[in-house]
Amino acid sequence: MGKNNNRSNQYPPPFSMRFTDDERKALNLAAAGRPLAAYIRWLIFKEDMPEMPKKRTRGESASQDHKQLAKLLGALGKSRIASNINQLAKAANSGSLPVSQEIINALNESVAAIKWMRATLIKGMGIKPQSKDKDENNDP
Repeated sequence: MGKNNNRSNQYPPPFSMRFTDDERKALNLAAAGRPLAAYIRWLIFKEDMPEMPKKRTRGESASQDHKQLAKLLGALGKSRIASNINQLAKAANSGSLPVSQEIINALNESVAAIKWMRATLIKGMGIKPQSKDKDENNDP
């Protein structure tokens, strides 16, 4: 099951197979959200490939929970929470906002909670965090 030796670093031509509608439905059902070609390849070569292919995490077959997490992450990104906290910090630093240690602690807790929510959503969706997010990605 290797690559064609005549062409370096290229796969051999694809192999095509036709299925009836019922066969295709049965395969899609058995694949349970996994890419169909990968699932069929696993069925044929499972002795050499002990692990079943992973399920899709994006696209049409994404679970309803995954879609809701994506909406929540988008809403968090579009919200003005970070901007509002930044304005509060500027006002506190300039002296126009009277600040006690209790308020500073509450703001710091809010920032930590927002960072945790964002990191948890990203982790739950299986998204690779951006390089600037890695230091914020505290485990829940």
